[in-house]
Amino acid sequence: MPNSEPVSNNLGITPRAENYSDWYNELVLRAGLADYSAVRGCMVIRPHGYALWELMQRALDDMFKATGHQNAYFPLFIPKSFLEREAEHVKGFAKECAVVTHHRLMADPDGTGLMVDPESKLEEELIIRPTSETIIWNSYTKWIQSYRDLPVLINQWVNVVRWEMRTRLFLRTAEFLWQEGHTAHATYDEAEQEALTILEVYRRFAEEWMAVPVLTGLKSEVEKFAGADHTYCIEALTQDLRAIQAGTSHHLGQNFAKAFGTQFQSQEGKLEYVYATSWGVSTRLVGTVIMAHSDDKGLVVPPRLAPVQVVIVPMGRDEETRSRTIEAADRLAADLRTQGWDGSPMRVHVDKRDKESPGFKFNDWELKGACLRVELGPRDLEAGTCVIARRDTGDKTTEPLAPGLPAKLASLLGEIQDGLLRRATEMRETNTRRVDTWAEFEELFSGEKAPGLVVAHWDGTSETENEIAERTRATIRCIPLKGLQPEDDQPGKCVLSGKPSQRRVVFAKAY
Repeated sequence: MPNSEPVSNNLGITPRAENYSDWYNELVLRAGLADYSAVRGCMVIRPHGYALWELMQRALDDMFKATGHQNAYFPLFIPKSFLEREAEHVKGFAKECAVVTHHRLMADPDGTGLMVDPESKLEEELIIRPTSETIIWNSYTKWIQSYRDLPVLINQWVNVVRWEMRTRLFLRTAEFLWQEGHTAHATYDEAEQEALTILEVYRRFAEEWMAVPVLTGLKSEVEKFAGADHTYCIEALTQDLRAIQAGTSHHLGQNFAKAFGTQFQSQEGKLEYVYATSWGVSTRLVGTVIMAHSDDKGLVVPPRLAPVQVVIVPMGRDEETRSRTIEAADRLAADLRTQGWDGSPMRVHVDKRDKESPGFKFNDWELKGACLRVELGPRDLEAGTCVIARRDTGDKTTEPLAPGLPAKLASLLGEIQDGLLRRATEMRETNTRRVDTWAEFEELFSGEKAPGLVVAHWDGTSETENEIAERTRATIRCIPLKGLQPEDDQPGKCVLSGKPSQRRVVFAKAY
């Protein structure tokens, strides 16, 4: 990621078909979602992008609390020795860790700058949080003594650092925002149920809020979280036919409990290690929404997550007519907020900018993803009408400025929400195919383009999985909990090795 990049004043962006990567980067920048930072690999989330993330947070937080979870906060700094206690965990994150070695600066000898004070070296290095299992389990060991202390159901909303050098705004940055849940349970089955409960929360959020259909299932041993017994995931498909991991829920078994000595006295009076889960989604979800729905005009976002659901553009060539249309726009905005949609006041903005043309504003709000645009000019006021434009389809209709208008717009928001999920689902189904021969598999994944989701048999070995990835750059994205079609759950022969396979799994090129 470069430190800076010039952004054209032209609202046009590179078409997806011409260069999908450029389209995505330009859209994020020009829609005012994020910007590059002076710190290489990091991003600045701008207000429009952060508003989208806040709406995601609010919805997910309500869903977590409805399933019995509470929010807490744990330190940003983790002693290096904590990561060393769980061997697979430290192995998985060692190359991504940012390390604090000193705690003080001082003036350099020539007085022109600053240097690290060599006398301030820490006795033990501190790792800037890449994930919080170790620091949290250190606390859980103190808090959990008896079966009466279980379960512990805690979530936190924080930033994490994973030292990525090949980055892309929202999708992969050195620092990003996320939530991470960490729970402790008395039995394996209780932890398993927790992991599946959260997987269902993530699925519902993706489909009901993001309007993105997702596959739910297990990660392979190669792809699972470092230190987990097994990992569940939700996987989405972007418009350039690559998979994107949108969320994960990990059953950690007793690995971290044994590493940190977290035991409880059971009802039978025995000392037992607890079972654990961890789970998380991040600002990568913003990138997922963009890649699932947006078009060559800019951002398309489902109404439930849209920072601006309705934008009203009052027009007029002089101050007198502008004054009348702005007054009418303000009244309509108040009515829309009172009407509400989906249990909340509508998020309405009246664009009163006087230095920009109506055409510029129309293009600007298409770029920024307002779900509905209301055009209100002096002739509209005389006729008692307004023009409504839908962002998802581009359709425009003339509607009466009457008491029923707020309900009409609320109904349109519902249509857009449902329509985006339907469109994304059809796109995924169209680009999912079943393959039985290695020749066909290899041909599909040849070159730079991605073929979508390829459902094929695999013999269950890491050796075969790694060889497939080396030869085609296709990875196992998901071992579905239930086959996409009934025959997917039937045994067959591995697409590469020809050895027996218990069922089909889903391969794709991925972000």
